[in-house]
Amino acid sequence: MNQLVRKVVILGGGTAGWMTAALLSKVLGGQVAVELVESDDIGIIGVGEATIPPIQLVNSVLGIEEADFLRETKATIKLAIRFENWGAIGESYYHTFGTAGRNTAFASFHHFWNRARKMGLGGSYWDYDLNYLSAEAGKFAPTRGNDPVWDMPYAYHFDSALYGQFLRRYSERRGVVRTEGVVGAVVRAAGVGDIIALVLQDGRQVEGDLFIDCSGSRGVLIQQQLGTGYEDWGHWLPCDRAMAVPSERFEQTLPFTRAIAHSAGWQWRIPLQHRNGNGLVYSSRHYSDDEAASILLGNLDSPALGEPRIIPFRTGRARRQWNRNVVAVGLSSGFLEPLESTSIYLIQSAITRLLHLFPHQGITSELANEYNRQSQIEIELIRDFIILHYHVNARRDSPFWRTMRQLEVPERLARKIDLFRANGTLVQDQYDIFMEPSWVQVLMGQGILPEDHHSLADGPGDTELAEQLAQLAALKARPLTQLPSHDAYLQRLVEGAQ
Repeated sequence: MNQLVRKVVILGGGTAGWMTAALLSKVLGGQVAVELVESDDIGIIGVGEATIPPIQLVNSVLGIEEADFLRETKATIKLAIRFENWGAIGESYYHTFGTAGRNTAFASFHHFWNRARKMGLGGSYWDYDLNYLSAEAGKFAPTRGNDPVWDMPYAYHFDSALYGQFLRRYSERRGVVRTEGVVGAVVRAAGVGDIIALVLQDGRQVEGDLFIDCSGSRGVLIQQQLGTGYEDWGHWLPCDRAMAVPSERFEQTLPFTRAIAHSAGWQWRIPLQHRNGNGLVYSSRHYSDDEAASILLGNLDSPALGEPRIIPFRTGRARRQWNRNVVAVGLSSGFLEPLESTSIYLIQSAITRLLHLFPHQGITSELANEYNRQSQIEIELIRDFIILHYHVNARRDSPFWRTMRQLEVPERLARKIDLFRANGTLVQDQYDIFMEPSWVQVLMGQGILPEDHHSLADGPGDTELAEQLAQLAALKARPLTQLPSHDAYLQRLVEGAQ
């Protein structure tokens, strides 16, 4: 019988390490001991400060009150991402967390809207999306009603350093042991090759049965020790550097992220309560670091609060996220640029998957293989969604964008684009975190409009369809009159929690 997992050792802190510690200590309770090894001398990258709605599941499982979370992490609400200059220069669209219109059992709303568009009716597709309407109006409050037409899913922007500290305090209260130190060596079992202990530079040993590698892109355990290998996706996603700088907060806190395309990359703007997060993701083959800094600093909405810092990265994934008795979580498992705010989600997903497949009676190849199978599919689907943004651009102003239009994309993505272009059909892939509304918004937002629609959309007559769409648009907009401003909501909730 395999050795029981009685102790889990996490190497590395930050969001990856402390989210892992928090969830393991909460879900497994006293069944396993959890020790986290980190050093204050090793910096934390903390690229992602924006999330997607599943982050609320983490808070729910941990029992964290939203008001406390918002106050402690200086968080704001995120309803959407506004993509600017991705289709063509001067154009913009939203990828929201909401659903436009109202779907029927066999034909989604965009089929009806597409038929109306061909008739010269219907207005903008986003007129039927409450998330979009609220984002544009700068308003927010959770909508709680019996009619799903008013559902307004949301996520957060937050300070990732404060979030890590918040989760650390939570974890230590639940018995997680934090050990300060830098790993100097690793002890491995003779013959088998599993890791037995981490040896710190001062000679202390930290023993464990299962090791979680949250050491970032260094991959101290998964790569440096186990030599797992890395699958590079730079030929599909050529951006290989990010530059980040904080700036003073805005007068008005926008409830959405901005993703602004430049000639060889894109810029993020993320509003927080106390400052704004800014950064530029770019291709080093097209921009020098000095050029990138000039673009970033020249396109801030508020004064910078420091000097830009450069973060090199390599898009791709570890060939196995679970190898022997090591599971890679966070940047050690792979990297996808933060275009769709999936970095923190992938940490959450990795831990959730591990909890589902936790080696109760010891580590087996069956558990590891299934973990790796699901991990590979999920990150490849997110990769394809990010490639989509680059590939279906209509820009002709730079070699970078022209090259991306001519890219030979993964076969699964090519099929998806062709099928949607033909008649608006989208097939949901297992483990794809982006549902049909997300794909519809990006495809149509960047100019891919279906040539045909589902036959059910031909059911209403022309006048009836126009009336139905007008009524639906009015219905979607109805809550706006009752919603407070985003800043007023934050102020009321945060001050009430103190």
